[in-house]
Amino acid sequence: MPASDYVTGLRAKTGPGLIMFPSVTAVVFDDRGQILLHQRSDNASWTLIAGMMDPGEQPADTVIREVEEETSVRVRIDRLAGVALHEVTYPNGDHCQMVNTWFRCRAVSGVARVNDTESLAVGWFPLDALPDLNPYALHRIRTSLAEDGPAWFAPPGDTMIPGW
Repeated sequence: MPASDYVTGLRAKTGPGLIMFPSVTAVVFDDRGQILLHQRSDNASWTLIAGMMDPGEQPADTVIREVEEETSVRVRIDRLAGVALHEVTYPNGDHCQMVNTWFRCRAVSGVARVNDTESLAVGWFPLDALPDLNPYALHRIRTSLAEDGPAWFAPPGDTMIPGW
């Protein structure tokens, strides 16, 4: 999905310089304990389903919307799993810092498929057979595994996510 009008408007003013955005990630499990991933169309890497919040949108609404938009899977949120700041530079040079909130989710309906232009492929993976994932994706998965664990956050003064 192309950038929202909001992001396009900001980029028109700032160019590729640093902008901070609120974003969300869905760590989606099915009934067999597999995790939902997609292969990004911009860099062909496998990762979790994620996206930027729209103005006025709650994080929980964003995560539900993003999963359905990208994969056609509908989810319920089980719990907040973590929050962290991370930097992203997109292939076009746009520099962002994302305040990312991730949620442990459960698939409730729909069949996983490529549902927009952001993905080359979508699939369910057993935890012991994940494709190559970056350390930040693995961190979000690890912190989401406990069904009732506390939400993860970086301790005050800590600037790095473990393994990132």
